[in-house]
Parts: sequence; C-alpha cells; structure tokens
Amino acid sequence: MLDASGFDLENTIMGTLQIEITEYTPERVVARMPVTPRTHQPFGLMHGGVSVVIAETVASAGSYQFIDAARQRAVGLEINANHIRSVSQGIVTAIGSPVHVGRRTLVWDIRIYDEAEKLVCISRCTMSIIDV
Repeated sequence: MLDASGFDLENTIMGTLQIEITEYTPERVVARMPVTPRTHQPFGLMHGGVSVVIAETVASAGSYQFIDAARQRAVGLEINANHIRSVSQGIVTAIGSPVHVGRRTLVWDIRIYDEAEKLVCISRCTMSIIDV
C-alpha cells in the first residue's frame, strides 16, 4: 500500500489498522478506518488507543503541509482524547483541523465519528517541529 507521495504504508500502523487518508488540505485532513476485531479491546468495542492512533495519524499527516520535509519532521508532543461513544463495527472517520500553526508547534483538533455521524471521540494533538 503506497500513499500519494510514494511511502510504503503496508508495514506501518496505518497499514495494520487500514487507515486511509481521504482528504488532505491545509484546512482539513480526513481519514477513514474500518472497525474490526483487530481494533477491538477484549469486550468487542474499538479500543480507545485506536482512537488516539487515528487522531495522531491525522495530525501528523496534516502537519507535513506546513513544514519543509527535506529538513524537518513533525512528531507528536502531546495528545489527549475524550471518548464519547463506543463503536464495535463499521467505519470511523477522523476529521482534523489545525487550531494553531506556529514555527515549532502545531495544535490540531480531531473529531472521530461513526457511520451514523455520531461523535465517538474528541482529541487534541500538539505536534512538535524538529530539525533532522
């Protein structure tokens, strides 16, 4: 599985959880992911940590639109998540938008919805811009 920039995503968390970015603009990043037994906790519900993974994926991917990828990387600095509703099957959609775009940090608001467009999770992720 290659993304639009040619990165091999199959052997990453995105490939493992089948996270697909479907919209990618500086104002908004959208990703979708199937909820299957591989994303469940032992009681058959999507694991809260999986919500955090898709949220940080959206923030990380979106942050690359604001940096010089030849000399910088965007890495997670802090993330929180409020789990609003459980989901056990179907597709979840994560929609992220930047709240702050600075020279060394970006802050993203990410909302995760189920197929009925009910809110599953609200997350805020702070990304740090580091030089490589």
